[in-house]
Amino acid sequence: MPDLANALRPAVMKLARRLRQMTVDPFGLSSSQLSAMAVLMNAGDQRIGALAAAEKMQPPSMTRIVNSLEQRGLVTRAPDPSDGRQCNVSLTDPGREILLANRRRRDEWLAVRIAELTPSDREVLHHAVKLLDRMNHA
Repeated sequence: MPDLANALRPAVMKLARRLRQMTVDPFGLSSSQLSAMAVLMNAGDQRIGALAAAEKMQPPSMTRIVNSLEQRGLVTRAPDPSDGRQCNVSLTDPGREILLANRRRRDEWLAVRIAELTPSDREVLHHAVKLLDRMNHA
């Protein structure tokens, strides 16, 4: 198992790095900012605490990220209807467009690479995706 872990780690990290390098971003956003925006797009509006928990960081750090994104018009805040002391953070249309453009660009790159594989290699990769998802949720 250590040999497989040692081989898998750099391959996954290189692929993740390659995909991050393909970011189209007119705002110069950090990976933490883009990741917080992705949580909002995938999970919907969030309180700062829930967003921080999803990103495995402290609420004060997430507050700084949200403040920066809000200044750029990529997220908005609105009072939480169930607790006026809290606010919900929402992704704006420009924020959503940035994420969707990045997603399209990365998917296109991956589709080209996958098309270069043999059918049996694509089947192995399909199975590996399921395994990687399970590992990521462990």
